[in-house]
Amino acid sequence: MTDPKNPFEQMMAHAQEMAKNLNPTLESFSPKGFEKLWPTMPKEFMEMSFGKGVNKDGLDAKTRMLLTLSGLTMLGAQSDSQIRMTVRHALEAGATKDEIAETIAHMSMFAGIPSMTRAMDFAREVLDETEEKDKE
Repeated sequence: MTDPKNPFEQMMAHAQEMAKNLNPTLESFSPKGFEKLWPTMPKEFMEMSFGKGVNKDGLDAKTRMLLTLSGLTMLGAQSDSQIRMTVRHALEAGATKDEIAETIAHMSMFAGIPSMTRAMDFAREVLDETEEKDKE
């Protein structure tokens, strides 16, 4: 239940009402549902698309994904879908769970503890679902 005296909750309720009026399908939009539409790219495709095709000695896909993850963390970890997708791609490109965690933790010095914590939560969601799939 929303508190009518809380300005943040009032703003969120107003934004949700506005979105519902502009496009009724946005009322039930879920970023996680959108993520399922975007497949994880194979490492070779990432390297071809993002540099190895132009510069054979360029950064490998794993390094590119870890750099992307650090940038998304630096932005304040506002982009939950992008962080989760980047973690999936980093894993596909060969990054370990420890490398992903270290990349995010390293950004605490530059992005701040709240951004690092939020990004770590998003990454943990992906890592937990990956562990569940590995058990099956």
